[in-house]
Amino acid sequence: MTITVNVHEAKTQFSKLLARVGLGEEVIIAKAGKPVARLMPFAEKARPRTPGSAAGKLAVMPDFDAPLPQSVLASFEAGCSSPKARSNSFRSSPRIP
Repeated sequence: MTITVNVHEAKTQFSKLLARVGLGEEVIIAKAGKPVARLMPFAEKARPRTPGSAAGKLAVMPDFDAPLPQSVLASFEAGCSSPKARSNSFRSSPRIP
């Protein structure tokens, strides 16, 4: 919810307005009926990622990029009717939102 207050009210009720902002509300401060400032909840910025922070926590198996077994490939290709459709099935599938 957004509320609009004038400068005088904002000065006299500042602590109460901050409490409302802390609950997720937005406060517009207006001077002579014209908005001049916005009080809104502070959103922390995500900390930057540190390269190497997962070192030793992950393992890549030696056969990671090995061809898939025929039984697994067959389950992927079960819905395709032609070799050309199978080769383009990934590109032609609808995008998932």
